[in-house]
Amino acid sequence: MTADGRPTGPYGPRRPRPPHRGPHESAPAWPVPDPAEILEPVLSVRQILLLERVLAGEPEVVAGARRLDRPVRWVHVAEAADVGVMLSGGEMVLTTGVLLAGDEEKQAEYVRSLHRAEAAAVVLGLGRAFPAPPDTMRRVAERCGLPMVVLHRPFPFAQLTEEVQSRLVRRKFAAVSLSESVRTELTALITAGAPLQRLLDEVARHSQCPVVVANLAHRVLATAGERPAVDDVLRDWERIARQAGRGEGAGWIRAELGGRGERWGQIVLCGHRGDTATGRLLADRAAEALVLHRMLGGPSGSWEEQSAHSLLTDLVSGVVPARQLLPRARAAGLPVNRRTFVPLVVRDRTPDQLDRVLRLLGLPGLVADLADGATAVLLSLPRDQDALALTAHFAARLRAAGPAIVAAADARTGWDELPTGLREAQHVADAVADSAAALDLPDVVRLKDVHLRGLIRLLRDDPYVQSFAERELDGLLSAADEGLLAVLRTYLATGRNKSRTAQLHHVSRPALYRRLEAIQTRLGVDLDDFEQAASVHIALLAHDAQQG
Repeated sequence: MTADGRPTGPYGPRRPRPPHRGPHESAPAWPVPDPAEILEPVLSVRQILLLERVLAGEPEVVAGARRLDRPVRWVHVAEAADVGVMLSGGEMVLTTGVLLAGDEEKQAEYVRSLHRAEAAAVVLGLGRAFPAPPDTMRRVAERCGLPMVVLHRPFPFAQLTEEVQSRLVRRKFAAVSLSESVRTELTALITAGAPLQRLLDEVARHSQCPVVVANLAHRVLATAGERPAVDDVLRDWERIARQAGRGEGAGWIRAELGGRGERWGQIVLCGHRGDTATGRLLADRAAEALVLHRMLGGPSGSWEEQSAHSLLTDLVSGVVPARQLLPRARAAGLPVNRRTFVPLVVRDRTPDQLDRVLRLLGLPGLVADLADGATAVLLSLPRDQDALALTAHFAARLRAAGPAIVAAADARTGWDELPTGLREAQHVADAVADSAAALDLPDVVRLKDVHLRGLIRLLRDDPYVQSFAERELDGLLSAADEGLLAVLRTYLATGRNKSRTAQLHHVSRPALYRRLEAIQTRLGVDLDDFEQAASVHIALLAHDAQQG
């Protein structure tokens, strides 16, 4: 009770419904429901107590105040003493208690029967039967954890049932509409050929929480949502995945991914703050769309490849700081604690082939297809193992099946050093790609093996270098001279070895001499002169780098 005799409740002092306010009058201190809550497909006890028609009855919560967020499935008016047998759970029961007055045992049993029937709450209208809240009912309701509300002013129950039932029906209709809307939007994206990430972004927009797709081993395949929130989830992903799998944790809602009797993953809404039923609906619609997307999108491993591709391309580009990518790598199943990382770029091998070799050798790592026929590989090795030997063994197994370029950066022990390492490996692979057949390369090519070719590759976009190449090779740059340019390229790459050049081009020595003479005439140089030959060689390397 307040000092002036007014009863209190969990909302503070009760007061009559405030009169209509003008546009310049201040709002009352009485709490107002969040407009976003109006869109939920169910109402809680708390939300019903905040309806204007209920406020007119001056409600006071006298028991079970901690359970006011219980969902209300229906509102039921009943004066029967054995009303519990008529309920199926989730009802808010309205009564005047006329059949309970004067019998404390009946009052106690009435509350216990509502508790057994899993009613959401009981609302007692005070009047002739009970002019004040009955202490027996209040004590039993508090012990049972059943919210008990009394109305201090006469209130027509029909108005409340009409108001709540209509709101519940509207919410159920809104839930059905939302379900169909989400299904239509996701189906349209799939039909348009949208990637997996686009679908997940749409799911995250509707659910307003991080969304994670994982395989059966709880390895993260894709995520969506606001980046800071997603990173927070990934940092604690192992615990979240376990608890979501057991159905624990508020707002962690998952749906299974699979088809034809086979389960291969799950989608998890992490920290969904809306109604649980809405979250389940969204998760189910998302799961349906992802299964359809996977069925239409190619091989079963494509999502794993997309996950690795996204992570490695973000590392290579440097757009996202490496430290921010660490939770994604850990959640994707890559060992990252106390490891030695070896950045590689491989040419002339597909990601599937590289994955098979990694599994065969038992080497943990990620594989991602890059542009221009290159594939990035990030090995994660225990620090007590020989990274050089394992990398060489990996390259030897690849090259045993045919020619392949395996470019590597020096091993790194710090995660923040990986973007530089991957770019270095990519640079080495690009530097030798055009003329690997003419070069005597080791199984694993490193920066020290590309020499001048690597420097020219870095400077290929410099206008002075471009101008130099055009000037030096001007006499051989027409389409008709491609054959002579190829001979020149081989001749210089083999260290001006005429026998080797003739053998590689399948011509006789006299025929090669005639072609070399024509090249020297066209360029106006003497290839026997070291400085002139070096100048032409640098210009040719720059030309090839620009064309590549």
